[in-house]
Amino acid sequence: MLHKMSVENHYQRIGGEISIRHLVRRFYERMDELPEAYGIRKMHGADLAGVEEKFVKFLSGWMGGPQLYIEQYGHPMLRFRHLPFSIGMDERDQWLMCMDMALTEVVQDSVLCRELSDAFAKVADHMRNRAENSSVYTEAVSA
Repeated sequence: MLHKMSVENHYQRIGGEISIRHLVRRFYERMDELPEAYGIRKMHGADLAGVEEKFVKFLSGWMGGPQLYIEQYGHPMLRFRHLPFSIGMDERDQWLMCMDMALTEVVQDSVLCRELSDAFAKVADHMRNRAENSSVYTEAVSA
C-alpha cells in the first residue's frame, strides 16, 4: 500500500492567516519601538494599518496560502514598488532585525523560523537599490 506524504507549505506550518497577522503586527510594533529601526520606520506613514494589511495579504500568497494580494492588487512587483525608497545595507539590516525578532516571538518551530528568516533575507537583499556610501540609485532597476 502506498502512503501519501503530507507536505505542508509555510502558510500551513506557520498556522495560516491568524499567525501571519500576528507576525506582521509584531514586525511593525518592533519597527515602531526600536530606535535602531528609525531608518525604515521613517519610510512609512504615521498610520501603519494599510501597509500591515497589504503585508498580511502578500505574505499569505508568498508562504503558499491564498493569493490575497494578487487578487486585489495584481502582481506584487516588489522591487519596482520599493524603488521610490532608498534601500541600502542599513535599511535591509533594520528590516531583517525587526522581522527576525517577530519571527522568534511568533514562530515556535525552530526549523520553520530559520527557513522563513533565510527566505526573508534573500528578499530583503533583493530590495537593495542603492550603492553603498551613496544616495544615488544603482542600475539595479534593470535587474
